[in-house]
Amino acid sequence: MVKVLFVCMGNICRSPTAHGVFEHMLREQGLVAAIEVDSCGTHAYHIGEPPDRRSQEVAALRGIGLDHLRARRVEMSDFEYFDYILAMDRDNLSILASMCPSQHADKLSLFLDFAPSRSESEVPDPYYGGPKGFDIVLDMIEVASQGLLDDIRQRHL
Repeated sequence: MVKVLFVCMGNICRSPTAHGVFEHMLREQGLVAAIEVDSCGTHAYHIGEPPDRRSQEVAALRGIGLDHLRARRVEMSDFEYFDYILAMDRDNLSILASMCPSQHADKLSLFLDFAPSRSESEVPDPYYGGPKGFDIVLDMIEVASQGLLDDIRQRHL
């Protein structure tokens, strides 16, 4: 089984959206038994909370449920357990890199590295912006999720 971890700051907007989108994609393609998905944050601001209401609403409009997810903070055991540890931006990637044991550093990357068709390299945090930001983030995540799935298929399945 291939294991994927999506990471943002508080685990209430970007990473749970990526988690939900990727899980939805796996269900549609019959790959739930082959790929495990989780998400977390680099900070402990929202532990145990569901994703931001706005993230849930935008995802629901596309048939993706996020209400079953709860925020958690990254743990040291995650670096060994997961095969892909995907940060939403460079700040969170830097935090992960500072925590990560050197033997697992090759598992770390930016999530948008899997979306070469996009010009951006980071998924922006929509938390303090308006509702349109959540739609933009979801668009970015859908493209990167397809690229990630293509990569997993080529390398592992």
